[in-house]
Amino acid sequence: MTNKLSDKDKKDWQNFLESSEKLDNKDKETLDHQNRIGEKVIDLHGFTLEEANQKVSEFIQDCYDQNVIKINIITGKGLRSKNLDDPYQSKDLSILKHSVPNYIKDSPHLMSKIIKIDQQAVDSPSKGNFEIYLKKKL
Repeated sequence: MTNKLSDKDKKDWQNFLESSEKLDNKDKETLDHQNRIGEKVIDLHGFTLEEANQKVSEFIQDCYDQNVIKINIITGKGLRSKNLDDPYQSKDLSILKHSVPNYIKDSPHLMSKIIKIDQQAVDSPSKGNFEIYLKKKL
């Protein structure tokens, strides 16, 4: 590798130095995470649908109040759910893995605190958890 700069590179650099153009702060994301907790986890194994929804609602509010960045919600895959044996019940919506994210999405109060729900993890048959990214508390 040579240490010589072309005349064009020198001219471009000089033009940049003389301009008022600003570069984006590459550390902005890091700075935005100051005074925030990285991640918290809640495990919903063994909870009924109503209990799980109540726990998740409280947990999201608490995490938002504490300025948590990411929540990992463990629901299980639903492989042992007794609802799979009942043809009159929804296979997906009765399993916590699917019903909890739907509950969250249907709650404007909770969604006002959320940036993103990892829908790919919810849809994946091999995952028993999903993540939620929370907004910074103002």
